[in-house]
Amino acid sequence: MIQNSIATFKCEVVQRKLQLVGQCATGNFPKSFPEVAMNVQQEFENRRDEVRHAVNRDVIYSPYLANSLVATYFACVEVQEYQDIPKGMMALNIPLTTYAKISCSNKTVDIGYDRIFSWMKENGYSQESLEKAFPIEVFYFEDNVEEEIVELYIPIVE
Repeated sequence: MIQNSIATFKCEVVQRKLQLVGQCATGNFPKSFPEVAMNVQQEFENRRDEVRHAVNRDVIYSPYLANSLVATYFACVEVQEYQDIPKGMMALNIPLTTYAKISCSNKTVDIGYDRIFSWMKENGYSQESLEKAFPIEVFYFEDNVEEEIVELYIPIVE
């Protein structure tokens, strides 16, 4: 068990609809994981101030999609509206989706995934096809801390 962690591992079902602007990168899967995801996040962190109408620049949304060969990772901020999207970035509209959600931390993401999938199984939920919905990792950045809150959203079949 992780001691003195900010991770609560609270699981719940939520619905989210998101308008995001950010960057993405694709790499071989699983060989490139997690390096490609970390690189696109770091690159986006350096450019996130360029995004107009951001809801909160310290909250980074990282939807992803994968098959057995490649994965595409996104690093984005939520926006109130799409306007003047910076060069090299894209708009990503995620329609209203039902998710199983867990709160963990940047130090406990692996445990978070294990727990949310166990919780889903125990409660009769199954993951929606990656062809229909994005799983999302949400990072709450803070300055000068070692551990930050991360939320994992797994789309579920309704």
